[in-house]
Amino acid sequence: MLINCVTYQEGRKLSDISVAEISDYVQHKDQFVWVALRDASDEELQEMQVEFDLHELAVEDARHGYQRPKIEEYGDSLFAVIHTVEMINGELNIGELNLFVGENYVLSVRNRCQQNFLGVRQRCEREPHLLKHGSSFVFYALIDAIVDRYFPVVEALENELELIEEQIFTKGSERANIQRLYQLKRKIMVIKHAVTPLMEASSKLFGGRVPALCVNTQEYFRDVYDHLYRLNTSIETIRDTISTAIQVNLSMVAIDESEVNKRLAAGAAIFAVPTAFAGIWGMNFKAMPELEWHYGYPMAVGIMFSACAYLYYRFRKSGWL
Repeated sequence: MLINCVTYQEGRKLSDISVAEISDYVQHKDQFVWVALRDASDEELQEMQVEFDLHELAVEDARHGYQRPKIEEYGDSLFAVIHTVEMINGELNIGELNLFVGENYVLSVRNRCQQNFLGVRQRCEREPHLLKHGSSFVFYALIDAIVDRYFPVVEALENELELIEEQIFTKGSERANIQRLYQLKRKIMVIKHAVTPLMEASSKLFGGRVPALCVNTQEYFRDVYDHLYRLNTSIETIRDTISTAIQVNLSMVAIDESEVNKRLAAGAAIFAVPTAFAGIWGMNFKAMPELEWHYGYPMAVGIMFSACAYLYYRFRKSGWL
C-alpha cells in the first residue's frame, strides 16, 4: 500500500507525485523522490522496480522478507534490511523495513510493523539544511528512528529482569522464576538478532571506504553505530545477568533440596533409635522388659524417649531441623 510519494529539492518539499511520474523525476539531479510503502504487494514492488530501476536481487529479498539485517551495495545504490521491534502486550513484535537508496531516491517498504515513520518525514522537512544532503540523510534518519525505538524495549526488559531478581529469594517461586528468566532470555535474543548484524553493517558506512552515497553523512552513521554499540553492550549485560540469575535460582533449588534431605535424614536417625531398642528387646524373650521385669517397659520407653529427645536437640542445634 502506498503511503507517500513526494519529491524534494534543496531540502524542501516540492509536491506529491503519482507513481507513474517517479521515473521522470528521478532523472533530475537536483531533486530526489521519497516513496513509502506498507506491506507492499508483488505488483507494487514490480512497479517500483521499473520506476526506480532497482536491482532484481534486492527486490527479491524485499518480496520474500524475513531477511537478516544487512546493508548491501548494488552499483551506485544501497539496499538495507532493518528489523523493527515493538513491545505489544508484553510480547515482542518483529517487523522489517526494506530501504532502497539511490543518488536521488529513497524507497522504504515496511512489513509486519504497526509503527509508522511519519515523524521521520516531519523531522526531515523541519530541517531543510540537513535534508539538502538528499537521500543519504533520509537513509540515516530512518535507521536512526528505528535504532532509537530499540532503547525503550531494552529498558522494559531490564525492568522485567529487576522484578524477577526481587523474587529469586522468595520461597516457592523457583519454578516460576526459571520460566520467566528463560522467556526473558528469548526476548533478549530477538533484540540481539536485530541489533548485532545492523551494528556490523552500519560500521561500513563511515571511515575507510564508504559507499559514495554516504560520503557526506559519515558522522551521522557513526552516531548510529555508537547507539547500536551501546544497545549491544546493554544486551550482553542483561544476558550475563540472566545467566547469573538462573544459576542463583538453581542454587536456591539445590539448597532447598539439601534442607529437605537433612530433615529426612534427621527424622530417620531419630526413629532408628527406638526401632533398634525395640528390635533388640523384642528378640530377647527371657529378659523382655515388659514380661519378666515389672519396671522394664517404662524403663525401655523412657530410654527410647530420652535418646530421641537428645537427638532432636542435637539436630535442632545444628540446624538440621
